[in-house]
Amino acid sequence: MALTQRLEFRQSQSLVMTPQLMQAIKLLQLSNLDLTTFVEEELERNPLLERASDEAPAGEGSAEAGSYGDSDGQGEGQGEDGFGGSTEGFEPGQEEWMSKELGTRAEIEQTLDTGLDNVFSEEPAEAAARNAQDAAPTTYTEWGGGASGTEDYNLEAFVAAETTLSDHLAEQLSVAFTAPAQRMIGQYLIDLVDEAGYLPADLGQAAERLGASQADVEAVLAVLQKFDPPGVFARNLSECLAIQLRELDRYDPAMQALVEHLDLLAKRDIVALRKICGVDDEDIADMIGEIRRLNPKPGMKFGSARLQTMVPDVYVRPGPDGGWHVELNSDTLPRVLVNQTYYSELSKKVGKDGDKSYFTDALQNATWLVRALDQRARTILKVATEIVRQQDGFFTHGVAHLRPLNLKAVADAIQMHESTVSRVTANKYMATNRGTFELKYFFTASIASADGGEAHSAEAVRHHIKQLIDSEEPSAILSDDTIVERLRASGIDIARRTVAKYREAMRIPSSVQRRRDKQSALGNVLSTALSDRSRNTEPA
Repeated sequence: MALTQRLEFRQSQSLVMTPQLMQAIKLLQLSNLDLTTFVEEELERNPLLERASDEAPAGEGSAEAGSYGDSDGQGEGQGEDGFGGSTEGFEPGQEEWMSKELGTRAEIEQTLDTGLDNVFSEEPAEAAARNAQDAAPTTYTEWGGGASGTEDYNLEAFVAAETTLSDHLAEQLSVAFTAPAQRMIGQYLIDLVDEAGYLPADLGQAAERLGASQADVEAVLAVLQKFDPPGVFARNLSECLAIQLRELDRYDPAMQALVEHLDLLAKRDIVALRKICGVDDEDIADMIGEIRRLNPKPGMKFGSARLQTMVPDVYVRPGPDGGWHVELNSDTLPRVLVNQTYYSELSKKVGKDGDKSYFTDALQNATWLVRALDQRARTILKVATEIVRQQDGFFTHGVAHLRPLNLKAVADAIQMHESTVSRVTANKYMATNRGTFELKYFFTASIASADGGEAHSAEAVRHHIKQLIDSEEPSAILSDDTIVERLRASGIDIARRTVAKYREAMRIPSSVQRRRDKQSALGNVLSTALSDRSRNTEPA
């Protein structure tokens, strides 16, 4: 075969990932909080973007009407002088004076032909403060103070920050130790404490890194374990409970034996615990009650992560025709507009090619962002509507009627790609008449039917398993094999290992543990009833 050079023309199609397309894909998978943060950054970066205001009159304050900045004179934002509201009523020279620098103290006194003490004689405290400074404020805005009467005034900026566990322990460390070496060891151990208040089990590496002996580290640790809250700086649960019991002066030999055998307490083996502790039934019940009143995670009360309120992206309400009405939550949709008028004014005034290119790119990016936000909202609404249509039985009758559903079924119904549906359902929530659920909740695997009928949803099967376990009697605890038999009798073909997997995922203990727990609870109820009856029958 001869090797020759030749020219060929070929026609092909390829998808080019432009920056605008990548931005649209990125916006699609963002949650409403992340989207708000992204839009705020774009508003600060792009001068042609502005917030859409619902309060502005028609034809004013919008990009289509061609206005820029405050149009109603009431101060939707702030003017260039930093003050909200209208500047109506100022004289022409007065507004110019407001933006003019005042100069140094000597220049001001020369302008006023008198000393500042004479002008502000009714304010001795402020006059003394001015005398202590080398120069007076240089601009008008520095005289105005930090308060503002606009909507941008944020009271949350003045809320005190929460005290973290590390800060709380560091304050006690400065009082407990005076030697620099001990403070260094203590601060190092504070840095090792996790959010629950626990230390790593092995502190040998801490002594090596600090260049201190193990005895010095243990001596500092013994003092740190007396810090507030009780139970911090423990290396395991038994040590944490022992520290709290010592603080309550309840760490006697019997309680020590109980704390050292928490595994038996977890198994509810009361007989073995009673023998080990050497106490009777009443004493062991009191001791277990004291253990339950302790805090296994003492550090969680400090500096725990603030829980964010889950705001739904979609609302589903019953419709008047018996169907379901799906609508977007407008509060989670950022509303931005492109200020075309400002761009037109700048195009006339800007002369440099570099500046023109910058504003042209800014206009293009702003336009793409507005289109991407609109497309994101439409896509979310389309996917949510199809989910509601597919899972109509869930909204009408409950979780037992949840159907098996995958991304491909929704993607084919709305003529989109599966990856697009996957991005839409990520970090999005739907508020329904049965609660608020993540969109991914409605996509469940299918489990075959025992009689060859319609397949069952995995979530519906989990719900059925939970109902069977909740309704079992203490004398007839259902094993996994028994649950499998009952599910197959209901038309659900499922393996035993699948039942065990679903049960463990729902944090339901095994049949042996459930039998022990329910018998123990039943015994406590009977003993309480007998003691109450004997107390009532005692002669007065």
